[in-house]
Amino acid sequence: MKVSVIIPAAGLGTRMGRGPAESVPSRKQFLVLDGSPILVRTIRKFASVPAITEIVIAVRPEDQEWVREVIAAEQFGKSVRIVEGGDSRQESVEHGLASLDPDTDLVAVHDAVRPFIDRATIEKVIAEAAECGAAIVGIVPVDTVKKVHRNKIRQTIPREHLVLAQTPQVFRYGLLHQAFSQARADGFTGTDEASLVERLEQVEVSVVAGSDRNIKITKPGDLELAKLFLAQETAAAK
Repeated sequence: MKVSVIIPAAGLGTRMGRGPAESVPSRKQFLVLDGSPILVRTIRKFASVPAITEIVIAVRPEDQEWVREVIAAEQFGKSVRIVEGGDSRQESVEHGLASLDPDTDLVAVHDAVRPFIDRATIEKVIAEAAECGAAIVGIVPVDTVKKVHRNKIRQTIPREHLVLAQTPQVFRYGLLHQAFSQARADGFTGTDEASLVERLEQVEVSVVAGSDRNIKITKPGDLELAKLFLAQETAAAK
């Protein structure tokens, strides 16, 4: 089975309080966490999974040289290559998808800034997608969720019917390719890959239990939590 991973890493990281005019390493996915860029820590997690064949990183043109140098300095043990990212996550993933061999069986998409995904979860979501065609990682919210209009509550939504979507999100190659083609034809933009696949109404997307440690580092405060998780991860590995 041929499994490819696409990691969109073309974001500008504006929620980190850094603008596009600053140096490349200032983008959130390139920030250094205990000696290694967050992107590299994320790649390492997928490179450690035997089932994964290749890893494709979608980055902005101006970032490609820096990313190539960082990747060259690592020994990932499998193919890690770069494609040009787009102005949106969807466009970046589509570029990565277009670069894959047609004989690819499964495609996993993972946020560049989720470096604490664990190998067991990656393997579980790949296995689920291999069986069902589409699977994502998600967690049940612990807070009560309200539907509002402006600042007025309209409904309390039962938590047992809700999931907070994480990544990786894994799909059969043909299914994901069709979903992106349909989205482009319809002018539809989704917030994740599952939302594109759901529109096809061909398969039910399964959810594999994730973890509240699988955080997406998007705000300055997330870095402090990331340092704590990394310290715990390092200590557990000793």
